[in-house]
Amino acid sequence: MIREQLTEALKEGMRSKDQTLLSTVRLILAALKDRDIAARGKGQPQGLSDEEVLAMLAGMVKQRTESITLYEQGGRLELAEAERQEIEVIRRFMPRQLSAEEAGDAVRAVIAECGASGLKDMGRVMAALKERFAGQVDMAKASALAKRELGGPA
Repeated sequence: MIREQLTEALKEGMRSKDQTLLSTVRLILAALKDRDIAARGKGQPQGLSDEEVLAMLAGMVKQRTESITLYEQGGRLELAEAERQEIEVIRRFMPRQLSAEEAGDAVRAVIAECGASGLKDMGRVMAALKERFAGQVDMAKASALAKRELGGPA
């Protein structure tokens, strides 16, 4: 499904001559092709699943967020803005991000469902969060929330 959205966005970018959309979608497709080839080498002939594609997109957003920070520290505001525009394009293909309040509710719900009672259950909680909320929650923030809820230092 995500692959079809990417193909349609590529066509849309060509028709509208939107260079940001076009270059970002091409970048995503190139990364996807590289990972598909690597997956085939590991015995996955069908390539990446949608969940794996979402994880790849989340990684791309994270990279660009880190780049924005570095560009702003270096006074390269035009490059930081270009990264922000790429993030906007990438997020078009990801599910809606949960707000901080919704993420907290999701973490508490998963903890309750798992019957987690302490930090020793952190792995189970994070696995369940990744399964249910892939691409919707920043897992680093969710981890900090879960740690706090389970009684550890945030």
